[in-house]
Amino acid sequence: MADLELVAAGRGFLALRDQVLELARLSRHDTVLDVGAGAGLLTIAAAPHVRHVYALDASESMYQHLQGKLRRIGMRNAEALLGDATQLPLADGSVDAVVSNYCFHHLDDDEKAQALAETMRVLRPGGRFVFADMMFRVGVAQHRDRAVLLRFTRQMLARGPAGMLRLLRNVGRVLSGRGEHPASVEWWREALHRAEFVEVSVTALDHEGGVAHARKRSAHGAQVKRT
Repeated sequence: MADLELVAAGRGFLALRDQVLELARLSRHDTVLDVGAGAGLLTIAAAPHVRHVYALDASESMYQHLQGKLRRIGMRNAEALLGDATQLPLADGSVDAVVSNYCFHHLDDDEKAQALAETMRVLRPGGRFVFADMMFRVGVAQHRDRAVLLRFTRQMLARGPAGMLRLLRNVGRVLSGRGEHPASVEWWREALHRAEFVEVSVTALDHEGGVAHARKRSAHGAQVKRT
């Protein structure tokens, strides 16, 4: 848990946190769901500005850690939940915004699609969905994918034997199907439209990540924007 807390406190993740929350346009009347809450990076920053935050994580140990952390800091309007992004333990139309930071690359494409359907289900009409995640494909067909993989390889090789070992382990995990499953910017854009989100925007960042935001159609309809 200490390692995860250190990663969450890093400059890069703090910048992503701020970007996600800014795009979510939270208000004091909102009920928010943080999917893959981890150490509570988004939850703890959002809670002072909203009515209630559900912090969901699929890991029993992480759920217990976050539950204790929220209790220690006295955050009474934040609630840790144990559950999976593909089966959200909330009622239909129960939240105003769903946010997430580096969670969905743990899911394969079918599971991502199910997570989008679940997100759509729990959002109220007009609700916002904002997330950051790895956004590239493990391959060399696209320029950005090649650039991301080359950058990672160089970083690992620069670390000497330990970096080489990590690189070999990652290659082994990918070849065996046990690795992470990041999707490209284009995949996410099309998947969000297939899930019937509107005002869809997916943007690549200057590293392996990207940020997406979209909205559930309001009761009166909404104009679809592709960016």
